[in-house]
Amino acid sequence: MRATFTASQSVSILVPTAAVPIQHYLRQPQRLVQALTEPSQIETLNEHCYRLKLKPRQFLMFNLQPTVDIQLQPKPDGTVFLTSNTCELRGIDFVNQRFRLALEGVLSPQSKEGQTYLEGQADLEVQVDIPPILWMTPKAIIETTGNGLLKSILMTVKQRLVYQLVLDYQQWAFTEVNPPVAIQSLSLNSSSI
Repeated sequence: MRATFTASQSVSILVPTAAVPIQHYLRQPQRLVQALTEPSQIETLNEHCYRLKLKPRQFLMFNLQPTVDIQLQPKPDGTVFLTSNTCELRGIDFVNQRFRLALEGVLSPQSKEGQTYLEGQADLEVQVDIPPILWMTPKAIIETTGNGLLKSILMTVKQRLVYQLVLDYQQWAFTEVNPPVAIQSLSLNSSSI
């Protein structure tokens, strides 16, 4: 029995005014990835590709840990496109061999009434062959549970993004215009030598 689970999540984040526009920040994919999840769950594969190891999740009677490789494509206007490349579901080999995950997202700065907002949308779809042990479970229950699981994952990412991205952006913008004092004094001392 094959099941398809889907979830979508939109986001609108008011961006506080800073000395450096948010578009410059969004051109650095590693910063955005770090705002999506905890650093211990990220493995950098290359400049624009990252492996995210999500925390284990309970699905019916199974404990599963999704791992997904995502590609980030920043554009000059600050828009960032996110797509999944490959995925693995750790926990049950039967499911992992019959599992497909598709993630697409976009985050884009928009001006509204003199303020900047980050507007975004993420769409997540999982197709999986249900293990034989669950074949007697009504498909509607499996799909409702699966859809709920995906929604909870996207909601967790959204909550972290709303809080962590704004915080990181503010700290980054501040250090861009106010380099750390130790570095300034070091360059002043070396120029006088």
